[in-house]
Amino acid sequence: MTAGFFFVLRLLSVLAALLAPAAVLAADPAYLAELVARSREQRLAERPEWHKLVHYVPNVIAPGVHSLVDSPGFFNAPDGKTDPRAELEATLAQFFVPVEETAERQEAQCTFVARREWLDEKLGFDAGRLPRAACRRYAEWHEALNAKSLTVVFASAYVNNPSSMYGHTLLRVDAADQTERTRLLAYTVNFAANTNETNGLVFAAKGLLGGYPGTYSILPYYIKVREYNDMENRDLWEYQLDLKPEEVERVVRHTWELLSAYYQYFFFDENCSYHLLRLLQVAQPELDLASPFRWWALPSDTVRELTRHPGLVANVVYRPANATIIGARLRALSAPERRIAKELSLRMAGIDDARLAALAPERAAAVLETGHDYVNYRRATGEKDVPDPGVLARELLIARSRLDVPGQAPRTNPGTRPDQGHGSARIGIGAGRDAGRSFQELDMRASYHDLVDDDAGYVRGAQIQFFRTALRHYDNGRARIERFTPLDMMSLAPRSDFFQPMSWRISAGWRRSRVENGSEPLALDVNGGVGAAWELGERALAYALGEGSTRVHHDLRSGISIGAGGRVGALYDPAPRWRVHAYAQVLAPVLGERDSPRAFGLEQRLSLKRDVALRLDLSRRRESRIERNAASLSLLLYF
Repeated sequence: MTAGFFFVLRLLSVLAALLAPAAVLAADPAYLAELVARSREQRLAERPEWHKLVHYVPNVIAPGVHSLVDSPGFFNAPDGKTDPRAELEATLAQFFVPVEETAERQEAQCTFVARREWLDEKLGFDAGRLPRAACRRYAEWHEALNAKSLTVVFASAYVNNPSSMYGHTLLRVDAADQTERTRLLAYTVNFAANTNETNGLVFAAKGLLGGYPGTYSILPYYIKVREYNDMENRDLWEYQLDLKPEEVERVVRHTWELLSAYYQYFFFDENCSYHLLRLLQVAQPELDLASPFRWWALPSDTVRELTRHPGLVANVVYRPANATIIGARLRALSAPERRIAKELSLRMAGIDDARLAALAPERAAAVLETGHDYVNYRRATGEKDVPDPGVLARELLIARSRLDVPGQAPRTNPGTRPDQGHGSARIGIGAGRDAGRSFQELDMRASYHDLVDDDAGYVRGAQIQFFRTALRHYDNGRARIERFTPLDMMSLAPRSDFFQPMSWRISAGWRRSRVENGSEPLALDVNGGVGAAWELGERALAYALGEGSTRVHHDLRSGISIGAGGRVGALYDPAPRWRVHAYAQVLAPVLGERDSPRAFGLEQRLSLKRDVALRLDLSRRRESRIERNAASLSLLLYF
């Protein structure tokens, strides 16, 4: 007997062992052996296309790979999660196993349609020896999608929800029979943590530690638009992709494979944006979107990655939130016109109001449109301050239709897309003086934006910083950690007579703090507060917060210092590239060290380029009844 014959016998015995749980041997074992042999000759298990379909990534320390998918049903081989060749050969074997299709079960050919198409393309299946399964459920789903093109949708950051504080991305499947007017009827592919958790802190903690399964789902686009645009006041950016029909098909087929799978969800890396990129990159063998984001993936960075690939993004469409549109309308109205619009929307005035009739037709139209939009906004957010808001909205719409003038909708496009803003990571290199001592400083943060940074492409008044670290070297040769702040968040949402959001701040970390014995330990420092913010024209924003502060270190009296007080501040942009932030914080002692800390500061940022800026910080602090002045100048590099 030849060596080839013994090879076939050994191969068949291995395949029989793999298929033993199915209790069914391949209908054509000789043809299966032939396919496996050819797959090994072509080294298909090493191809990037196969690794993309099974979501293999290199191991961090040990040699080899592992799949990011955690559901056992996604693999056909017992060790398929870590062995690409075993998984490929077991997948081929399962293609020969007939299964009666039900609501719960289907053949492997139907479960793994993208794998089957790719393997068929490479191996050229003989339909007589490996018949194609009917796959009724997949065919119905595929027909319902009717996919023609794909669009990545970026929802802007929503700081009041920990799961969306950096924004969110999802994939819209645009059907062949849809137009821009009917785009809301499209379906979306969404990846998110599968949880009903309502406690934001619990969600953030478990999301950081991988405490939730992450799953894909299919939802109508209008549901997501209502959630983001209407309820959470988040602008949407639609990045329409330029993919060939066969590339769109690859993504759609792979989406079907992933709907029954789950991943361990991690807030920073294995999140919505990262897995969306891994889904998209199956479109082209050479397309590599996910590898730059192995450690963390922010939605704004992932859409920036899309635009870095020439020809991948065909067009970008902006869809402003209802609150954004209303805000633009209000800025175009005079104070008396704003008053009429609000009274109309609250039934405090009728459409026959003399003040409305006295306005020019264009101004009356603008007032009625604003009132109508504000009624619908409150309906979407669940406000019940007006009986029959639907009837009121219709009355305002009818009154507007009687005015023979064009629509008065103002321009709302901010001009800078999320992918065009500064990089989310930052390094600052600077020097300065603190309490009479000269120093050099290296200031680093992993992400993402602070109040002084350029707002272009970001949400104004939102600060989100994770893992900010400052290292200092003093001229006396001493080097030390000056501060380490894992979490620093602030939301300054301006209030008006139409919108009354709360502003808030929370910061937790370690910083050098002067105490009564004269030392400067690295003390745990936690601050938080709530209050309000107000726009002072287009260039300025002022805020006031009631705050509490806690410091913990054994050098402190009783090991703790708790204070309560307040913070006030203002942001002002003298020029498009220049921002000034002035603030003052005063605290009174509550527990522990009997001290009344105070801090006054002036921060300035001057942008030289999108990702390069100069920053000047001046401050005066009082701790342990000792005043100290500090000044520093830094070069900021964003990436």
